[in-house]
Amino acid sequence: MSKTTDSNEVIADFDPHFKIFHDLMPFKVQEILLISSLYDAYIMEEDGSIATRLINEYHGLNLSKPPKITRVSSAVEAFHLLTGKKFDMVITMPFLGGMDAFALGSAIKKIQPDIPVILVSHNMRSTFPDKVDRRGVDKIFLWCCEADLLLAIIKNVEDHQNVAMDTKRAMVRVIIYVEDSPLYRSLILPLIYSEVVRQTQSVLDESLNERHRLLRMRARPRILMAQNYEEAQHLYQTYKPYVFTVISDATFRKSGRSNALAGFDFLRSIRGEIPDVPLLMVSTEHKNRAEAERIPAVFIDKNSPVLRDELHKFFLNNLGFGDFIFRLPDGTAIGHASNLREFENQLKVIPEVSLRYHSNRNHFSNWVMARAEVILALNLHHDSLPTTDTLENMRADLVDKVHSLRKLRQQGVVVKFSADDYDPDIMDFVKIGNGSMGGKARGIAFMWACLQGAYRDHAVLQTHTVTIPKTCVITADGFNTFVEENKLHFSKSMPDDQVADLFLDAALPAWLRQELRAFLRKTPHPLTVRSSSLLEDGQFKPYAGLYSTYFLANNHASFDERLGQLESAIKLVYASTWFESPIAFSKVTGRGREDAMAVIIQQSVGDQFGTYFYPAVSGVAQSHNFYPVMDLNADEGIAHIAIGIGKTVVEGGKSLWFSPAKPKKLIQFSTVDNMLKYSQREFYALNVELDACLQRDNSNLVLRTVQQAEKELPVKMLASTYIADEDRVRDACLPGVKIMTFAHLLKYSSYPLGKILTELLKTAKSGMGGDVEIEFALRLHPDLEKSVFYFLQVRQMVIGSEMADVQICDHERQNAFCHVSTSLGHGSFSNIADIIYVCPEVFDGAKTMDMAKEIGAMNRRLLHDKRPFLLIGPGRWGSADPWLGIPVQWGDISGVAAIIEVQSHKIRADPSQGTHFFQNITSLGIPYLTLHEKGRQEGENHTDFLDWHWLKRQNLVEKGQYVHHVRLIKPFTLKCDGTKAESVLFQMEKPCTMVCTVEGKEVWHQSSSVPGECVWIR
Repeated sequence: MSKTTDSNEVIADFDPHFKIFHDLMPFKVQEILLISSLYDAYIMEEDGSIATRLINEYHGLNLSKPPKITRVSSAVEAFHLLTGKKFDMVITMPFLGGMDAFALGSAIKKIQPDIPVILVSHNMRSTFPDKVDRRGVDKIFLWCCEADLLLAIIKNVEDHQNVAMDTKRAMVRVIIYVEDSPLYRSLILPLIYSEVVRQTQSVLDESLNERHRLLRMRARPRILMAQNYEEAQHLYQTYKPYVFTVISDATFRKSGRSNALAGFDFLRSIRGEIPDVPLLMVSTEHKNRAEAERIPAVFIDKNSPVLRDELHKFFLNNLGFGDFIFRLPDGTAIGHASNLREFENQLKVIPEVSLRYHSNRNHFSNWVMARAEVILALNLHHDSLPTTDTLENMRADLVDKVHSLRKLRQQGVVVKFSADDYDPDIMDFVKIGNGSMGGKARGIAFMWACLQGAYRDHAVLQTHTVTIPKTCVITADGFNTFVEENKLHFSKSMPDDQVADLFLDAALPAWLRQELRAFLRKTPHPLTVRSSSLLEDGQFKPYAGLYSTYFLANNHASFDERLGQLESAIKLVYASTWFESPIAFSKVTGRGREDAMAVIIQQSVGDQFGTYFYPAVSGVAQSHNFYPVMDLNADEGIAHIAIGIGKTVVEGGKSLWFSPAKPKKLIQFSTVDNMLKYSQREFYALNVELDACLQRDNSNLVLRTVQQAEKELPVKMLASTYIADEDRVRDACLPGVKIMTFAHLLKYSSYPLGKILTELLKTAKSGMGGDVEIEFALRLHPDLEKSVFYFLQVRQMVIGSEMADVQICDHERQNAFCHVSTSLGHGSFSNIADIIYVCPEVFDGAKTMDMAKEIGAMNRRLLHDKRPFLLIGPGRWGSADPWLGIPVQWGDISGVAAIIEVQSHKIRADPSQGTHFFQNITSLGIPYLTLHEKGRQEGENHTDFLDWHWLKRQNLVEKGQYVHHVRLIKPFTLKCDGTKAESVLFQMEKPCTMVCTVEGKEVWHQSSSVPGECVWIR
């Protein structure tokens, strides 16, 4: 038996709703041995190559890979090949070199006992010699120059091999076809297969994407063929629970003899056991019609000139492959449905008499069964419907079952947007266009698929709602068409505002505007329009936060105004591809070309409080904690959360950080003073009254104080109160200063935020093959257990600790001008001679914007001279809050080789991890050192320090009002030991040869060819 592995199976592990379809049809005919004389082959190929026609037939029906055919012209050649190679089936002609086909088949089965042997003849007169043992041949067909016969033979072999396992795994349906005539078998079997495949394809839900439609095709009914009464009864008894329909001749062998009533007996026995199964009799005797109808069974004359049409009609009307026609008991049509969405809508409104009429006759079940929705079909069977006191209760039950299945099928799936089929109630992720979704959208789609498996494996995800916002992605071909049609190519840089104006004046492609119009008509919620470039959030060098994001209230009274705002937001996201920061980052990463841009349109997460819309919690979580202080562990990860829209966290505003594994341990809130100093005071919200304005600078967001929102649900439930008279913080909604402690989530675990983050980080890390960062938001419910957790995006983190061996010795620590015990990065760097630092004596927290401008000017000059530099300054680099650090953009520091973030008493801010700026720095492998400046204590080599006096003695190149640029005579050495998070910066004036201690052992070391760097002689 041959088994195949295709690309669909690679993703089965994170596609659980469709995983069962991956497991179906494990046996595929891949190798066929054709045994025929040259003349037989000539006749068969008279109308074209068999292989070519077979390939065309497979492709025409959109089936899987067609098999390979190997032809030989003698029994000897066949035996030789069969001895050394595995074939899946043999097709032979009647006579080859004196050996009849039956003897040949018997000989073949001695070599490969389980191989199916099919006899194909050009005429039936000489095929059946008397008193010949026919057990060597499994089936006999008459060749009629049709490739669809060969396909039907192949598929029938596969069906017989797969049916036992497929019915057990997925309860696939079975069609039993009884026919003893090779002539009519050869005529009708291809018609049945063609009808089954085409009808199954036609009724698959249009909301499925192409990959899932192909997978669902594996659940088509299996066609089992019998040649006599005993075979037919055996198939029926074996697969009785799965019988979809039975198609039978009237006359065939029963008890070893031809019996004109065998077909009637067989169909009557089935009707007696399964009253509602569709039955079809096909016979050459027209007189059999009346008897067939008494069974009752549909009757078709085999000799009918419209045989194909009548068979087609049977599939549509009796097997449920056509539209469902809702009727009254007298037959009057009152409605129709062509898919499950229309079916659900009709169930809601049809009269009770129609509901009872169809339910009692199992019409609902049969129609759904034709769509390969076996479980739903069984649940809609009248024997499975609950006994209710009213038909309205039954109606509600039917609607609920259909709706639940439709929603389940869409979870974890990216669906091609269709204006006619789009149903936002069940579709969570759709895409417009045919190009790439970009890095960010790809990450969301990947995690959305992975989550479906995680729901099964983790109890906390089963009992709490974890999902994604409703998402629509405009693929990159929309961007490419927009740029080409409007000729938006720039040979030189220009200010961001000028670029934005050019893009706003351009027109989106007509096809995209049409799709957006249809999408927006069914989308009444606030929207977030975000970038998803091809390079963004990619592996190793993600472009985190470099592109624009816009928030829309989407509530203007005029639909055209709403559409115009959405189009403007999309254009501005497109425009950000040419903004200064992304271009500067591209140059550093070595990707100097223009980035292509997809766009994500998401339903904003949150609730409206008065005129403001925002989520109760937004945050970032990382699977690796770069600064595991106290008893926290690096591999337990870290999370940063804040009230309001996530701009606060990702741009470095005040937030609360904790380990998801230990959410009760809040180190930054260890004292009341620390709570007052470090707690979040302000947050971002969407002002829904700004409905007619798309503000480019702040994306329609406003900054509010926590105190202003003290009567709103998030603050009332998640904030604590500082009681000044007691100088203490109480976890209650009392009069006083609000402190965002998130106590109900972290301290009391009323909602298991820590556990949810832990499981999501594990799932994402496992799926992406390395450490990850996720963004999320929480929509609060008064009953916290009913709150909804929204997964927003995922990106890989770049740890970099896999590089070359780096060790730091005592001598280097003692001669260092800077030592840091909390650093990120790994390696030895000896190419830096320039240092830009913020002078501590003149630092003014109110002037950090001016400092950023000075640094940007120095950076541009050093970039021009191709001189990398070390950057030193207080607080969070890249913070959007100028009081927490210096708000540089990437373009201000794009030439930096290493950064020192000084944590001093002048700026009280936690380390930068969790911000987009920090993610981009680390992804480039730039060493990032966090210096806790306490002074160097006597006899303690591991205390953080920076020798400011030494630094100020170096050659001054440029002196700004706040920032100085110095240049050393020769480069210094920076060594980062990523395994211990330790770094030293030093210059040695002369080579040394001495004994040092490394990891508790004495080793000799001497100077290397690199000035000031030591190597060890063990």
